[in-house]
Amino acid sequence: MVDIVEALVPGGKATAGPPLGPSLGPLGINIKQVVDDINNATKEFDGMQVPVKVIVDTDKTVTIEVGIPPTASLILKELGIEKGSGEDEIVGNLTIDQVLRVARMKKEGILSYAPKSAAKEIIGTCVPMGITVEGMPPKEAQKAITRGELEIPDEW
Repeated sequence: MVDIVEALVPGGKATAGPPLGPSLGPLGINIKQVVDDINNATKEFDGMQVPVKVIVDTDKTVTIEVGIPPTASLILKELGIEKGSGEDEIVGNLTIDQVLRVARMKKEGILSYAPKSAAKEIIGTCVPMGITVEGMPPKEAQKAITRGELEIPDEW
């Protein structure tokens, strides 16, 4: 029988305490090693809650699946702000490098396969958040990418 433990953990800072320890303890596995593996896998999401799934097979083989925080959360982390704007107020400005960093983190969870379309998808999330990209409104930044005015590499 396979046991599955799902939890939200702080990126890179999971501990053997709740919620993981009490759930993993009865499974007879090395909790410290599992926590270390989770922290290693989630370190790039420092400061965010990250969904993780720990799968323990009957032979005590452990598989860890790490989910990805929402795009808006990754954008806010890049900017070092707590929330976007609900008004017509600009609260931050992303660089193309920051957009690409978020796109790489979301690579498995977005619909786009190419970096250009992935960047446009990430930039689209900025529209309701009051965030500009390279000083431009998000829709203008998307058009600038299409016209080749903002350079995006062709490959990841």
